[in-house]
Amino acid sequence: MKQIPLGRSGLTVSEFCLGTMTWGTQNTEAEAHDQIALALDHGVNFWDTAELYPVNPVRVETAGRTEEIIGAWFAAQGGRDRVVLASKIAGDGEVRPGGITGASFTAALDASLRRLQTDYIDLYQLHWPNRDSYHFRENWSYVPKTDRQAVLDNMAEVLNAAETARAAGKIRALGLSNETDWGAAQWLRLADDLNLPRMATIQNEYSLLCRQFDTDWAELSAMEDMPLLAWSPLATGLLSGKYAGDVIPDHTRRSVNPTLGGRVTPQVFPAVSAYLGVAREHGLDPCQMALAFTRSRPWPCLPIIGATTLPQLASNIAAAGLVLGDEVQAALRAVWRDHPAPF
Repeated sequence: MKQIPLGRSGLTVSEFCLGTMTWGTQNTEAEAHDQIALALDHGVNFWDTAELYPVNPVRVETAGRTEEIIGAWFAAQGGRDRVVLASKIAGDGEVRPGGITGASFTAALDASLRRLQTDYIDLYQLHWPNRDSYHFRENWSYVPKTDRQAVLDNMAEVLNAAETARAAGKIRALGLSNETDWGAAQWLRLADDLNLPRMATIQNEYSLLCRQFDTDWAELSAMEDMPLLAWSPLATGLLSGKYAGDVIPDHTRRSVNPTLGGRVTPQVFPAVSAYLGVAREHGLDPCQMALAFTRSRPWPCLPIIGATTLPQLASNIAAAGLVLGDEVQAALRAVWRDHPAPF
């Protein structure tokens, strides 16, 4: 597995990141630990979690369980120095009413450190902004906030808390998730103006089926060397083809979330069929093709790969190093033109 610089963070990470959000619901602790061992054996040393996890479904009473599972691994196996660990503080919602403030940043970070049984988190991310987010499919009524000064004051407060945490050795880098390009630009400007920690990464949804990042966000990512950590690069499993024909196999994400968070639409299955056709025509595994696509972007992009079984994880990891030829890329562009926004 190739090791690459993570933007300007000073961290070096595997080109694929191990996702953990099913650990504690769809995966037991033992299964999660098996996934960790397999990932490490293949050089995947970059892991992403969150205080909100596990999901499918999200519950206040289970929030933090995934971090506890990772902490149990460190306690039993050691090896914290082998891992670049990312986690997130939840934004305003059931898990964190009132959203992200300087005080809640500090409290959430300390709680995550206890659950993870570690002294530091390499990349600590804001899971979504206080001012709401359009990145979740259930939200079709996004209304931008206009209280600019209040937003900027809150950002400065959070950055000051992050600097205190960085100085204490609790975090090494700071990142964003489910953020807008305007929001990211303000975080970067304030960090420069106030000499506070700079946002190093952005974790947003990105896949062959979800390409919001391909416009203004792509320019910001490239110009500011802010890598995209692409969540759901297989579009919640749609790009694997396992839901083709609108089926719901047992023991899949769709069996617990039938609409896949609003992604199952009349338009999505024709798009999936077209992408599966490209993979078939060129003799490619469709999941590996989709993951290789994310690594081919003209800005820094690392996919977050999650799986519920070891064979799935092994197959996804095997996509590392796969380079898509010009004919495949041209075919993918043609499908995108025909199916630009399937959900």
